[in-house]
Amino acid sequence: MVALMTRSLRHRRPLPLLAALAIPALALTACSTEAETEDTTAEVSTEDEHDDEDEHEDEEGSGREEAATQTPRVVTAYDGGLLVVDGLTLEVVADIELPGFNRLNPAGDGRHVLVSTTSGDEAGFQVLDMGTWSEGHGDHDHYYTAEPELTDVVFSAETPGHAIPHGGVTTLFDDATGEITFFDPSELGDGMPEVETTSTPEAHHGFAFRLDDGSLVTTIGDEDSRSGMLVTDADGTEIASSEECPGVHGEAVAEGEVVIAGCDDGVLIYDGSEITKVASPHEYGRIGNQFTTADSTIALGDYKHDPDQGLGLHEITLIDTAAKTLQVIHLPEGVEYTFRDLARGPEGEALVLGTDGALHVLDETTGDVVASHPVIDAWEVPEEWQAAHPAIKVLGETAYVTDPANQQVHAVDIPTGEVYLTGDLPAAPNEMAVVTG
Repeated sequence: MVALMTRSLRHRRPLPLLAALAIPALALTACSTEAETEDTTAEVSTEDEHDDEDEHEDEEGSGREEAATQTPRVVTAYDGGLLVVDGLTLEVVADIELPGFNRLNPAGDGRHVLVSTTSGDEAGFQVLDMGTWSEGHGDHDHYYTAEPELTDVVFSAETPGHAIPHGGVTTLFDDATGEITFFDPSELGDGMPEVETTSTPEAHHGFAFRLDDGSLVTTIGDEDSRSGMLVTDADGTEIASSEECPGVHGEAVAEGEVVIAGCDDGVLIYDGSEITKVASPHEYGRIGNQFTTADSTIALGDYKHDPDQGLGLHEITLIDTAAKTLQVIHLPEGVEYTFRDLARGPEGEALVLGTDGALHVLDETTGDVVASHPVIDAWEVPEEWQAAHPAIKVLGETAYVTDPANQQVHAVDIPTGEVYLTGDLPAAPNEMAVVTG
């Protein structure tokens, strides 16, 4: 996973440059994510230092504008469209109509988002250009913004499922067919990039992605059940496999390229040579989503030990992928959350956006609650996961929090808990994704 290291974005003084921005890789956050970082701390001059000033002039009619710093942007899906919001001001920069319930996944290049959609002429992963990007020039970068655009580039999929950027390759999984599609996200922006495809033996709700050494991680399952995880090398030869993972769901990569996958009764951990099952303390102890950072062996997971519990959860898990241990942590009394409400902080903190409206900060090793910051009003967990309810995404020291009840999005400084910026939206936000620019 990517550790997002930026300075806080504060409204009381000129907004500082984002430092060491990176793209959320495996979700690898919820479903997830979810750790290569770039150093972007150098100040950018408003005047070009080179003799050839023309080489930096925008093409006439291109619609792009040069910015002084990187400009992160946030996109939220709502019932009927997508809202793109400036991450520095929380002002809406685009309202794009798109029918249906649409899921959002960063594409892996800091500029584009993949919209899982079944509307329009073709179902699949449709590319949303968020209109913010950086261009390297010698020893410095230039930053640009433009009008966001839902492009006509669609990676076809009957049932678009997980989209996972990792190691410079983005992998798409079609739940209806088991087809796996790979592409280089740096090729987005100029039509359809070159793709490679393969498939699982049987279709199922699963995931796949490549590790840095070229090996491929896939789930094992069929239309009736899912049972485990398979790792093959670049030639397709099996390295390791395990079918000790009923209901396998969710994936993340911790420090050292260690893979973790959730099960109905624990997790699987792949350390580069073998897969180890770490069992939950309950017979049914589902961990469906995991959140990691590049420089920590600890994975934050959700936890559900009652199959009839519903969407709201009141315990989390902290999984040590090196020691291969798992501990269940109880949240403060009365606090629940959903899969959209977990994230990691800039120092590896476990973050939980609770139904009490507070952002709870937990130590990643002990599980102790070290701070609880009020952010939004108390809220109730909906019966259906597709219903709009609060969500959290982190970029550096900033946590973006949606507030559907008040049609708002907030920016929270994680170290202090200060809600330093609030943006009003024309519709109730649901899914959310963030790009660095």
